[in-house]
Amino acid sequence: MATIRSICVYCGSGNGHAAVHLQAAKELGAAMATAGIRLVYGGGGTGLMGALAGAVLQNGGQVTGIIPEFLKRKEMAMDGVQELITVPDMHVRKMMMFHKADSFVALPGGIGTLEELVEQLTWAQLGRHRKPVVIANIDGFWDPLKVLLTHMREEGFIRPELAVKYTLVQHARDIVPTLQAAVADLPDEALAEEHEPVLIGKM
Repeated sequence: MATIRSICVYCGSGNGHAAVHLQAAKELGAAMATAGIRLVYGGGGTGLMGALAGAVLQNGGQVTGIIPEFLKRKEMAMDGVQELITVPDMHVRKMMMFHKADSFVALPGGIGTLEELVEQLTWAQLGRHRKPVVIANIDGFWDPLKVLLTHMREEGFIRPELAVKYTLVQHARDIVPTLQAAVADLPDEALAEEHEPVLIGKM
């Protein structure tokens, strides 16, 4: 049976306007630490990213941050993480995050969060990985994306054989149990397999 040992979390480098998003990041971080699940994330110390990583650390958990050199000052690389990896560019960052994670979660965020989420959905759609993807629809944040995906499907651009695979949850407390349930029937090697994912920009 597969086990979730690490989660790659995509989220905003800002706080957003609604306090509920910051609270969700902290709640997820605490839950991950309690469950003994390592956080893999973009390495920043600001916004939801910083709140998430800080909550993992404050509750005795493990954090791997992966940050490009050019973002270290802009996103204020997080202090105190057990592993902070500096990479040359965004492409290396995304591939390293992919390989170090057993699963993926999208909290609220901006265009970068959306881009990283959609990339993992695409790779799963193309059969490049079987790692579960959870979209944390905190306070209905991702409702517009749900509408867009439905529109794409109805217009025939997401065909039945290429269904977009993800699970939507409404509360941060449901993220870890949902991921654990998603891999319960998979062999452990299903998450350990390393593919060469197709990069969206080269499709």
